[in-house]
Formats: sequence, C-alpha cells, structure tokens
Amino acid sequence: MADAASQVLLGSGLTILSQPLMYVKVLIQVGYEPLPPTIGRNIFGRQVCQLPGLFCYAQHIASVDGKRGLFTGLTPRLCSGVLGTVVHGKVLQDLGSGNVQKEVTPSFDQVIKETTREMMARSAATLITHPFHVITLRSMVQFIGRESKYCGLYDSIVTIYREEGILGFFAGLIPRLLGDIISLWLCNSLAYLVNTYALDSGVSTMSEMKSYSQAVTGFFASMLTYPFVLVSNLMAVNNCGLAGGCPPYSPVYTSWIDCWCMLQKEGNMSRGNSLFFRKVPFGKTYCCDLRMLI
Repeated sequence: MADAASQVLLGSGLTILSQPLMYVKVLIQVGYEPLPPTIGRNIFGRQVCQLPGLFCYAQHIASVDGKRGLFTGLTPRLCSGVLGTVVHGKVLQDLGSGNVQKEVTPSFDQVIKETTREMMARSAATLITHPFHVITLRSMVQFIGRESKYCGLYDSIVTIYREEGILGFFAGLIPRLLGDIISLWLCNSLAYLVNTYALDSGVSTMSEMKSYSQAVTGFFASMLTYPFVLVSNLMAVNNCGLAGGCPPYSPVYTSWIDCWCMLQKEGNMSRGNSLFFRKVPFGKTYCCDLRMLI
C-alpha cells in the first residue's frame, strides 16, 4: 500500500513538472507554429533555418495565457496518471507478478511471461485512462483557436458524450495501444539479447550494466514507435470541433491508417519528436497563427 502511494506521489510530481513540455510537444505535433523560423546553428555548428525550440515556444504560450497557462490540461492528466498507476499495480497483483522470482539473468521463457504480464497491465491502464488522455489533448489544442470548449473536467466529459458518444472518449486508442505493446516487446527483447549475449556475466557491476542496457533499449524502442504516439494524438483531436483538429492545421482523417499514410507521404512521421534544433524541412510549410491569417 505504501509503495503504491509513493508511486502515485512520485508520478504526480513528475507529471506536474513535465506539463509545460508536453503542452509544447502536443501543439507542435498538430502542426501549430505561431513563431517564424530563425537562423541558428545545429549541434555541428552549421548555420540552418530553425523553428523555435521548447523555451521560445513556452515563452510564447506564457505571453498569451500567462505562466499558469503552461499547465493547461493538468487536471485530467493527473487523473489519468493516478488512475493508471492504481490499475497497473492492481492488474500486476492479480496476475501474480510478485510470485515470480527475480534473477540477474532471466531465461527467455521468464522474459516472455513477465512481458506478457506487463503488457496486460499497461493495456488495461491505457484503456481505462484514455478518456482522460483525450480530454487533456483537446484542452491543450484549443489554445490554437482560443476556444473554451474543453475547460472543466465534467464539462469536457459531457461535451464529448453529447457530440461523439462513447466512442469519442476512445479516439486514437488503437495506435496508442499498438505503440505501447510494440515498444514494450521490442525493449524487453533487445534488453534480453544484449544482457545474454553482449555482456560478460563475470563483471562485478553486472546488475548495474543490465539496468543501463534496459534504459538504452527502452529509449531506442520509444524512438522507433514514436509515429504511433503522433498518430494517436492527432486522431484524438481530429475533427472534434476545434481549430487545431481541422484544416489548415490538420486534415480530416477517415481512420488512423489514413492519418499514418498521409504523415508518411508528407515526411512528418517524427513531427514533435524533437523540441530542440528543429530544422525546417525542405519544401515544407507550417501553418501560422490564426490571428495572422485575418
């Protein structure tokens, strides 16, 4: 019980600290570029035309809505995090993950069993918390058109149910689930291969090295599955009555596969993945602020 409470508190703290970063990331993902590109230098010192980074983007949001505005969508995101942690832990407990003995070098069968348990727990948590995720994204994206359609948690729930029904709460769920599952299996499989065949079991710091390899493979897996995150977020706000989910910021997609194909065709599968050194793609144009179109 104490462990669950500490996980909830730690997760909530990290959520609050990372809220401005996620806010900027979501707006970039939908193609909102209110600031013009500038001439800067990349990590190699070469002069390039760059889009504004995290701090410039956050400063723009603060200049419009104040510093408090950087935490738009925090309430539903906190609800999602707390509920997800509880559900994840409960499912793992019901599946008996605590009864499996941990070893420094687990067998491949153990990796499969543990990954399957973790997949079921994560999928259950994602399924239950996805409505809060949708509300979080829409409350952020309405910054683009200066709407106030998704302000309170209760009002947002009523609005989605009235306009889209139950399915509206699960917009973008399929690519999100697929991305989580693929990332989990890829991470654990790569970590097993590295720990089993690449690291010397005789090294005294073996446990530390294997924890590092798990982190590296997790980062690598998240990079490969980022397009699923992008497609999921775009589908969650697509054609929902907000300016950020409609042209010119976003086409009206018929399905998440249609969204995937269009992003791939445009070369935007990694849009929003980097918040620094954001080079303007050759031949690509970004939507400007709506107020600049008037």
